[in-house]
Amino acid sequence: MSDPITTTVNADTGEVIITRELDAPRETVFKAFFEPAQLARFWGPVGTHTPESSVVIEARPGGRFETVMVNDADGSQYPTSAVFVEILEPERWSFREPDAGMTTNVTLTDLGDGRTRLVIHQTNVPEMYRSPEALAGFKTSIERMAAYVASL
Repeated sequence: MSDPITTTVNADTGEVIITRELDAPRETVFKAFFEPAQLARFWGPVGTHTPESSVVIEARPGGRFETVMVNDADGSQYPTSAVFVEILEPERWSFREPDAGMTTNVTLTDLGDGRTRLVIHQTNVPEMYRSPEALAGFKTSIERMAAYVASL
């Protein structure tokens, strides 16, 4: 079986593009990313969880996007702190992580059959997040999300 996730990495420009078709309507996928109780169900790679209490979503340009992933094995914590740049419901949004300088642009395309194409385009991605291990973890997070929205 082929991998349902397409990953493109450009080491010269620090870009990562991940594409995955989802078995859920675009509005469902959008809500899953913007409702803390839903985001906590899938945010982070396999082997981590994100407590709902750690999720802050101020869905407006300039608003905060914060999460804390917790390693299931040892309790290590991995916080994310970002600022929304754009939100165009239910089509796209972007946020910038000031500490890393990384920007994430997410686009949801309605495929017209109750399915959605997800494209995550990240720029200024630090080298450690472009490693094969980091990308493998990112892919497990996308698969967790795909399974979750398909179950709704």
